[in-house]
Amino acid sequence: MPSTNLSPSAQATLDQWHQILERNAMEELDPLIADDIVFRSPVAHSPYPGRAAIKLVLKNVNQVFENFCYHRSFVSDCGSSVVLEFSAEVKGKALKGIDMLRFDERGKIREFEVMVRPLSGLQALGAEMAKRMEPYKAVLAGKA
Repeated sequence: MPSTNLSPSAQATLDQWHQILERNAMEELDPLIADDIVFRSPVAHSPYPGRAAIKLVLKNVNQVFENFCYHRSFVSDCGSSVVLEFSAEVKGKALKGIDMLRFDERGKIREFEVMVRPLSGLQALGAEMAKRMEPYKAVLAGKA
């Protein structure tokens, strides 16, 4: 899903992101993400800092989502951010959402924020992810 007006380095990262997502190979994310990456979850008040947290969350959410599909993308005027619209299901609950990615000057993902609707889909996602993430609270807090 090529985006228009995204910086070349960010576009290369985005292309690799789609390949990694398709294979659920989040262990391959390191070259694509900035050292100080921050992940903002739609079900958590505080952001999750660091590489270990984002890889853990994305690996699990990619297993929780059923029938995941990106539909559209929107690029910022400055070419350093993209919004990816998606749909998925969790335990029979349909949801729509967006992934908002901000890239640094090298094209690495510096911020990754997710928003999801409707509430029933968000609640199903939150419940399933809470079960999976419980043992990893220190990682999610950036303390492991």
